[in-house]
Amino acid sequence: MKYALVIFETDESRHRIRTDRAAHRAAYETWIGKIAAAGKLISGDALDTDSASATTVRKTTETTEAAPATVTDGPAHPGEETLGGWFIIDVADRAEAVELAKELGTLETIEIRPVLQGA
Repeated sequence: MKYALVIFETDESRHRIRTDRAAHRAAYETWIGKIAAAGKLISGDALDTDSASATTVRKTTETTEAAPATVTDGPAHPGEETLGGWFIIDVADRAEAVELAKELGTLETIEIRPVLQGA
């Protein structure tokens, strides 16, 4: 099954990244290398987590030509956790996805979601 491991930076992880970026990068490289070597990594991308780089488009049932979607600078959900990136993995089941997520040696929060097949 394919799962998305959605990475959220936290205040604590951002502090740790600023304190020792090389150690943070090494932890990711080790973790990614292990998953890739096992043939379980499909893809992954990191995002620019500077909140000034995000733009949010909001639509509602009231969105029309006369009342277009609203566009604002900043993340859709500002707060302590910031969307930092994701990985798509192909594993046997949810339990394996959870174990792989737990092995990442950094402080980010990881949300695990199944990928819809054929979507």
